[in-house]
Amino acid sequence: MSFFEHLGEVRSRLTVIVVALVVLAMISYPYSLRILDILFSRLPDMTFTTHNFMEPFMLRFKVSVLTAFAACLPLIIYEILAFLTPALAGKERRILFPIVTAMALLFLGGAAFSYYIVMPVGVQWLLAQAGESLLPLNNASDSLNFVILFLVAFGVAFEMPVVLYSLLRLRIVKYRTLRKNWRVAYVVMFIVAAVATPDWSIPPMLMLGSAMLVLYEGTMLLVRFSFGRERDESDS
Repeated sequence: MSFFEHLGEVRSRLTVIVVALVVLAMISYPYSLRILDILFSRLPDMTFTTHNFMEPFMLRFKVSVLTAFAACLPLIIYEILAFLTPALAGKERRILFPIVTAMALLFLGGAAFSYYIVMPVGVQWLLAQAGESLLPLNNASDSLNFVILFLVAFGVAFEMPVVLYSLLRLRIVKYRTLRKNWRVAYVVMFIVAAVATPDWSIPPMLMLGSAMLVLYEGTMLLVRFSFGRERDESDS
């Protein structure tokens, strides 16, 4: 294909994605308040406020767009892979799809871990800091941004096994080096957890750091048993 033919394919695939996003956003708008209730359901019982009469509409519009994007994510991934796959060799194709699948599952796992376990604990800890003297007014838009950042931050942090496995598989980093410097790796993971946690509160930092530690050790165990002989030969 020529350069302009590639541009035409990109335009057609982007058109499919944009149309799907618009249609799904329109469909999800009537259900946006229900979706918002689901997103806020893991927070402690509280009342959410808005600054003005325009904010409820903008809030529902944002929820509709985010819902449409989440629903369209498989389509977006498919369109990207369908565009890139013809340029890849057979071996690269076989590697690409398992990696994409693992990344999607890990992201969902991180978001679920955040939603069901970490976020309620973190918000409860933050509310406890107000004591009896302060009464927090919880703005709905700010609370939605907080929830979305929490889900995305944990989802991205859970991608660490894919990155680590790829570095080891490509021999950019040696298994023996990581095992020898495990203390440094642990410290780095907790630093990343501290930076990635949106509220910077202590309980979520510790929980995310502990989860990343488990994922790290699980990845190292997988590497040890999946290509241990190859690893030993490359390290020698």
